Amino acid sequence: MDEENQELDMNHLLKIRKEKLEELQNQGKDPFAITKFNKTHSSQEIKDNYEALEQKGVTIAGRLMAKRIMGKASFCHIQDAQGKIQCYVSTNDLGEENYKEFKTYDIGDIVGITGFVFKTRTEEISVHAKEITLLAKSLRPLPEKFHGLKDTDLRYRQRYVDLIVNPEVKETFIKRTQIINEVRNILNEKGYLEVETPILNTISGGATARPFITHHNTLDIDMYLRIATELNLKRLIVGGFDKVYEIGRIFRNEGMDTRHNPEFTTIEFYAAYENYNDMMDITEEIFQRCAMKVCGTTKIIYQGTEIELGGKWKRISMIDSIKEVIGIDFNTIETDEEAVALAKEKNIEIPKGKETRGNVISLFFEEYVEKTLVQPTFIYDYPIEISPLAKKCDYDPRLTQRFEAFVGGREYGNAFSELNDPIDQYERFKEEIRARENGDDEAGMMDEDFINALEYGLPPTGGEGIGIDRLVMLLTDAASIRDVLLFPTMKPLN
Repeated sequence: MDEENQELDMNHLLKIRKEKLEELQNQGKDPFAITKFNKTHSSQEIKDNYEALEQKGVTIAGRLMAKRIMGKASFCHIQDAQGKIQCYVSTNDLGEENYKEFKTYDIGDIVGITGFVFKTRTEEISVHAKEITLLAKSLRPLPEKFHGLKDTDLRYRQRYVDLIVNPEVKETFIKRTQIINEVRNILNEKGYLEVETPILNTISGGATARPFITHHNTLDIDMYLRIATELNLKRLIVGGFDKVYEIGRIFRNEGMDTRHNPEFTTIEFYAAYENYNDMMDITEEIFQRCAMKVCGTTKIIYQGTEIELGGKWKRISMIDSIKEVIGIDFNTIETDEEAVALAKEKNIEIPKGKETRGNVISLFFEEYVEKTLVQPTFIYDYPIEISPLAKKCDYDPRLTQRFEAFVGGREYGNAFSELNDPIDQYERFKEEIRARENGDDEAGMMDEDFINALEYGLPPTGGEGIGIDRLVMLLTDAASIRDVLLFPTMKPLN
């Protein structure tokens, strides 16, 4: 059927359903006038407790997903939040008029059914209907072939339909909530305090990213949607909270692909008197406990690859990882000029203004190493140029006490022994400003108040941010971040 005929057919179906609604309203049976319906059980509760409920009265409600008319008796399937259950409907129970009305109901209608629990001859647990109430009329038919539909764009735009007809999609988002709750449980058990910090800020900071800019009319100032929660959370450590965390939306005005959405969810957590080694330990625990919660095992399959999240993860410095993969030892390369020459030899393009040894180390890591980190690995001791908020390493001030957690060739967490020297931090902010002036619109800004906070004294602190969406992708075997966001950012159709 071509698109024009499909549109005509859809218009015809919409017209029929609206006419059915008008007829009900004319009879004083407007389903949209109903404000409350008292359910007693869900479909799963009935199945789980069949022996106790057999021949007992129940009231259920949900969406009509299938209907098989057989003269004076019919079977239908009702879908609620927990799943589907079969119902038996007959003229003898409902009466001629009510049964005739039931036969006019459409797939997608919301109904309430009161009856008793029984098993059919095929041993299927069902509800024998004694009364049926139409609670909402579905004026738009569900797509017949939505399950397995290749048009993922339509699934993301109309997530409500996707959730109705694809049970596995609903399961993904149930697991998402379970994962977030488990992360909260872990941190709460360890004495962390959950807090909330502003989304709108007058300065963009805490990460390297291009911010979204909006305007506050009353104050007549531009404001930035947060690109991280880091700086405000560390202010709270200064203020005397020893352990804090925040789970919340982050906004970055950057590209979109299978791993990036302009708005996404992170958890950031900070602990006074700890360092980045402590953050490695808690990262392992978060991934392992979340895997056990939703997968029942730490050995998972992600996009066809078996990954073991259990046990102690590999820990290796960025410089040693490069040496391990391609044999180049940056410990023997001392100057910026040597590093840049090596990059040119390997045809690695260096962005303008980043012609330093530290930036070249990072570029080599991204080019050669990152994709090889399939099993869980902590890469630590990053160049200072790409770590403006991390404490320097004692053994080499060109490096910082920072790590990132990698699984399946992707980064999942970023952590520091937090920089708490206000003088050093001020100089790093000035470097960020110079980078901005040279055209790097992802570089940070000077945050005088954060420097002021550090001058009051930030204790030695370990902190980390973990991408919740990527964690959910990993544990639900989702190929795209859009599969784990209920309403991903989409380009308008017109």
